[in-house]
Amino acid sequence: MKNIVEINGLTKNYFNKKALKDINLKIEEGKVVGILGPNGSGKTTLIKILTGLLRETKGEVFIDGHRVGVYTKSIVSYLPDRNFLYNWMTIRDAFEFFKDFYQDFDEEKFKDLLDFMKLKMDMKITTLSKGMHEKLNLSLVLSRNAKLYVLDEPIAGVDPVARDQILDAIINNYNRNSSMLITTHLVRDMENIFDEVVFLKEGEIALMGNAEALREERGKHIDDIYKEIFGE
Repeated sequence: MKNIVEINGLTKNYFNKKALKDINLKIEEGKVVGILGPNGSGKTTLIKILTGLLRETKGEVFIDGHRVGVYTKSIVSYLPDRNFLYNWMTIRDAFEFFKDFYQDFDEEKFKDLLDFMKLKMDMKITTLSKGMHEKLNLSLVLSRNAKLYVLDEPIAGVDPVARDQILDAIINNYNRNSSMLITTHLVRDMENIFDEVVFLKEGEIALMGNAEALREERGKHIDDIYKEIFGE
């Protein structure tokens, strides 16, 4: 199967600190991959390099066979860990913005997701709760017909009801012809949707592999393996 992501010897330095240390990683098409680790483990640095927001210090990063650049940005749909919409917007404004900006934006898919999330086009961004913000942002990101979806902490800080809706939206709208990379430290809530998992510890890969194989090999849930690695 073709690799959608290939990372070779990736290192990222911030002055005297190494945020990532010689990372080697391949992600196959059609896989949902969990990048797992506590805050400060290098998760966000990794995905910012994949999405072109940061440059690597050393190493190579390829997405769909191309170095990170204009082409890769056109096939990667990125959900950051903070709100990225303007406060003056309504949901309709956000919809129009994505429709104009991304050629692969699927209007009907967005409207279906909006209904599922119980959001309305005339709602103002400033009136939305954190959970509603997360649901709107995810709806926009999932409505692109991208080759790679990158979701940074998609359920962090939201209530259990919103969390369940977000997880259902991810599962029901995932395209098996694309791949999905999800960073999280809320492993128990998300582990059942992962095909593969990568544990990042202090900028290095502590463990990675097929999620089901790791459960069988270690006789533990992924959440318990996480606690074992990170001492929680």
